[in-house]
Amino acid sequence: MTRIKLKSDKYKKARGGGSKLLDIQCSSCHQHLFFYQKDGPGILKRMYLDRIYESINYSNLGNLPLQKIPQLTCPQCHQLIGVPYVYEREQRLAFRLFSGAVSKKVSK
Repeated sequence: MTRIKLKSDKYKKARGGGSKLLDIQCSSCHQHLFFYQKDGPGILKRMYLDRIYESINYSNLGNLPLQKIPQLTCPQCHQLIGVPYVYEREQRLAFRLFSGAVSKKVSK
């Protein structure tokens, strides 16, 4: 794994300034999906597209229109993990996660 530089922007500051890098995996088959920057405390209900790192399929989707963004699925077992949507409060593209669809570990 290459060294990932976490983003520091208005969204991180609005959530208290603390961030952690999560290793996101499919909960069914434990396939590594990507790394995700989680800003602030709380559970993981959504994943913003601009916080996804080291993914062939899901990095750099933030500039696409919502209709062109694929659903979040596991490449190994094809389980549906989340669906793209616009988080209204911040007008940001994100994946709304299905409950229990991913497992996560804090990465160093």
